[in-house]
Amino acid sequence: MTDSHKTITTQLLNFFSRLPLPVARFIGRFLAAIVNLLHVSKTSEVIRLNIEICFPHLDKQQREKLTEQAIRNEIQSYLEFFSIWGSSNQINIDRIHSVQGEDFFHEAIQAGKGMVLIMPHFGTWEVMNAWLSQHTQMTIMYEPIKDEGADHFVRTARSRENAHLVPTDESGVRQIFKALKQGGTTVILPDHTPHIGGELIEYFGIPLHSSNLSAKLIQKTKAKALFLHAKRNENHGFDLVIEPLDENIYHVNADQGTRIIFQAQERLICQHPEHYHWSYKRFKANPALKKIYNIPKEQAISLTNSVRVETIAES
Repeated sequence: MTDSHKTITTQLLNFFSRLPLPVARFIGRFLAAIVNLLHVSKTSEVIRLNIEICFPHLDKQQREKLTEQAIRNEIQSYLEFFSIWGSSNQINIDRIHSVQGEDFFHEAIQAGKGMVLIMPHFGTWEVMNAWLSQHTQMTIMYEPIKDEGADHFVRTARSRENAHLVPTDESGVRQIFKALKQGGTTVILPDHTPHIGGELIEYFGIPLHSSNLSAKLIQKTKAKALFLHAKRNENHGFDLVIEPLDENIYHVNADQGTRIIFQAQERLICQHPEHYHWSYKRFKANPALKKIYNIPKEQAISLTNSVRVETIAES
């Protein structure tokens, strides 16, 4: 990357990070309106396909409405991320207007067994870090961003949150185990496909290659397991929700424990599908569906339905 490119990236990030939250949201809604009107984004087609895979019972009009809402919310979230990363911890803490289930969080800290916080790619999850960091030391896996300017920007934000960043490899996992054993906290976003390997675990009725690391951390350290999400509200802030994961996660194997995590995520998505980030090509993680994002949608849906029927027949 050239120095001029780094300078431009840094300038753009600094500009967007200084925008007041209401302005960032307005720009997000404006950009989403253009995307929804012109239908020119390939990402929109990924979102559209993922929604149809997960909600086959919806009619075309309902799916299209949900797709437009999801695009608007996802673009708004990314504009909000810039504002969050560029703001002080106290400003971001003040942006959390309510915390539902806060008692679960404080009880987990008092237990002293460490915490594994599960956060799906839902709503504006980045705003939670500042609130969490005032109560606990966090050790978080971090994969460097290829753009050096963007990477420096995000690392600076993480340092304000006093988060200990570890690599996404075995050494990082060992550091997280150690932190949990010492009563620390880690945050994991469980809904992406591992770079290598993974176990086939059912998600919205489709077996997908998935990491069972979250469940292993919970089961081997006996850390408290909480499920969190944050949604924007209409008062220029966010509402945080904390709930315990099903206690059965401590009594099953790692793949079954991962399925428990996925079930919690599915319930949340079904309650508020417009706030989930649908743009990730998650369903190509099934061996029979590797090309579904590169073929006509009708063919992709047919293939997905076949996999779902086979899965039901084998269960």
